Amino acid sequence: MSSGSGSSSGSGSDAASGSAIRLPGDPPGGRRAVAVWGIGVAVYFVAITYRTSLGVAGLDAADRFDINASALSTFSILQLLVYAGMQIPVGLMVDRLGTKKVLALGVVLFTAGQLGFALSHSYATALAARALLGCGDAMTFISVLRLGSRWFPARRGPLIAQIAALFGMAGNLISTLVLSRLLHSLGWTPAFAGSAIGGAVVLVLLLVFLKDHPEGYEPEPAVRHHAQDHARGGGFVRRQIAAAWREPGTRLGMWVHFTTQFPAMVFLLLWGMPFLVEAQGLSRAEAGELLTLVVLANMAVGLVYGQIIARHHKARTPLALGTVGVTALSWGAALGWPGGHAPMWLLVVLCTVLGACGPASMIGFDFARPANPPERLGTASGIVNMGGFTASMATLLAIGVLLDATGDNYRIAFASVFVLEAVGVAQILRLRGRADRRERERVVASRVETVHVPA
Repeated sequence: MSSGSGSSSGSGSDAASGSAIRLPGDPPGGRRAVAVWGIGVAVYFVAITYRTSLGVAGLDAADRFDINASALSTFSILQLLVYAGMQIPVGLMVDRLGTKKVLALGVVLFTAGQLGFALSHSYATALAARALLGCGDAMTFISVLRLGSRWFPARRGPLIAQIAALFGMAGNLISTLVLSRLLHSLGWTPAFAGSAIGGAVVLVLLLVFLKDHPEGYEPEPAVRHHAQDHARGGGFVRRQIAAAWREPGTRLGMWVHFTTQFPAMVFLLLWGMPFLVEAQGLSRAEAGELLTLVVLANMAVGLVYGQIIARHHKARTPLALGTVGVTALSWGAALGWPGGHAPMWLLVVLCTVLGACGPASMIGFDFARPANPPERLGTASGIVNMGGFTASMATLLAIGVLLDATGDNYRIAFASVFVLEAVGVAQILRLRGRADRRERERVVASRVETVHVPA
């Protein structure tokens, strides 16, 4: 899923073919790389904390701004819309301006958004603040992946991406465990404004210590100028997107991301707390513990899925479809339980299963990566990443509208989950054979080229 290119991309193909050769320009890693990359991960950690902060404050936001369910869902929809729309532009910005500048801009924007949200008293102002937050948030993940590709050998790329995702989920834990308590003990403005301090801290660390790449491992001037010239041309952008979209692996990856990510995203981002409190009759403390379980399960399952896919590449589709099937069964059991209130053990099962949705969505990038050459991975990753966020936006809106239309009938509202899962599964089944054939062709071609390369 890395958008990194440049010097590390060549060695990525060597790693894929099993070669132990490390090409010149492949960064060495080491303690300093960990320290610099850690600053970027800290930025991503804070961004995730801010992104998911509304998930524990949905009921408070409805009271503060005197809004209904549809208006409440608009907060998250707008934030995700901005995030998804920024994916490809951010990739071009990173190529042209470098990681440090883009990350710094992202920190300024998402911190300003969080502080603005803390001080907002009107619905319109709060919406603008969440849009600003989403814009800054969109600049973090691609930048952190690029930073890792500049500081670590290419063979470490999958592990670096997995660890970054784990730290992101730790940011979600801060929202569910810390911010929720601060919100109810200190109140809206002190809790959200206080959390903005984290953005100021990582901005200082970033400006003082972060570097785009190690000394002696900067991109070749020709490569850098080539990327800048192309970044300025709209024709290049159109060609990149069209070429990436033509690959069945890119489209399959997008639909895998679309189908697997959104159930947990919608639950954590906004509707989990209201569902557990209003529909299931739990206390806020109990609901918070279940939201925490989703995050912890995500972190644990992510490590398991990563190891399985690394050793058994053909497990990608079964893992993705299996996760979708178990998620649908768990939701069906919870929503259809007689009497309306599901037992605690079933809610625990549901939240544990939802924890697998995030790791399953990462499988989408594993389909897009072998389908695209290194210089197109950023664009392909952006397309894949928009899949899950598009599904999340549609579901957030559908649940809000259906809750208002049915008088807060959560059974009907959450049934929209099954509709999007059915659409996504149909597309996965349609594209998987085509993507598999295309991937095998690329592997054969790569082996032929390797055989003919002079020693």
